[in-house]
Parts: sequence; structure tokens; C-alpha cells
Amino acid sequence: MAVIPPVCEFGLKAPAFSLPSYDGKIHTFDDIKGKNGTLIVFICNHCPYVKSIIDRLVRDIKDLQELGIGAAAIMSNDWNAYPDDAPELMQPFAEKHGFTFPYLVDEDQSVARAFDAVCTPDFFGYDSSGGLQYRGRLDASRKEAGPADLRRDLFEAMKLVGQTGKGPGEQIPSMGCSIKWRNDGMPVN
Repeated sequence: MAVIPPVCEFGLKAPAFSLPSYDGKIHTFDDIKGKNGTLIVFICNHCPYVKSIIDRLVRDIKDLQELGIGAAAIMSNDWNAYPDDAPELMQPFAEKHGFTFPYLVDEDQSVARAFDAVCTPDFFGYDSSGGLQYRGRLDASRKEAGPADLRRDLFEAMKLVGQTGKGPGEQIPSMGCSIKWRNDGMPVN
């Protein structure tokens, strides 16, 4: 069953984090932020919603990076229950799709909880001072990619944030698979 995130809480400050990428390099929000804004995306390898939009997401992030928007993707799923999301499989996934941004591992799921992330994909677009301005969708794709000429909701919203510091007042929420929470509260390994 698809999960839909809550609407954007404008101005909410980005939670601080320090997470490793699949190669062990540690990244913080401050390392990732761009001069004109920052995009944090919760994704995973196995989700059909992510698979349907991943090439568009990579395209849009590349275009946003050129506009001074920093970006990172975070994987918070329980990979014991969903082995396709294991950290050792994140690098091949990132390389296959040409990621130009870090793909981070949220092993204890504390970062997903701090952001109140609920699904994959879940998008958090911040202004240059770290205030939330976008919590919408990438585009109108669902489990299947939509037509190539779909409006680029995420790109247009983050472009606006980069130019004005404000996100659009009207936002259509993303839709995706729920984050796969662990039941035991213990780190995954």
C-alpha cells in the first residue's frame, strides 16, 4: 500500500546528521548544503516507486547542483528484512544510475525519524538557511514512470527556492513505499 507524506511545514529547520556513505565516508548536512539550498531524499534500492523515477531524480539533481543546490540521498530501510537495500548493494545501484551526490546509510534509522520521513521516495527541500520549503513529489509518476514530458515538480520547486528562498505554496505530496522500520530497535548489521 502506498504511503503519502504530510504537507510541507515551511521554515522547519533541517535536523543535523552525520552519516556514512556506502564507502564509509562521513557526511553532515553542512557538508551537503549548497549556497542556494539543499535537497535530502529518502530512497532505497528495492522500492518500485524509486525504481520508476530514479533516472529522472538523478537528472533533476544534476540540474539542481548546477543551480547551487546541494543534495544527498539517504537509505533508512531495515536491510535484514529487505536485503536488496544492504549497504554493499548501494554502491552498484548508485554507479548504475550515475549518482552525482552521496548515498548515505541511516543504520539506526534515527535520521529518518528526525526528518519524519515516511516513504521512499520522500523529498525534503531546504532554503539556503536550512528552512524547509518543499515536501512534494518529483513528478506525477507512480509505480510506473510517467511520460517524458511530465512537469518536473521537484526541479521547478527547488529552482524557485534557490532563486527566492521560498517554495511553492501549492505542493503535491510524494507517494511511495513505507520506510521499512526495524521492530527490535537494534542496529542492522
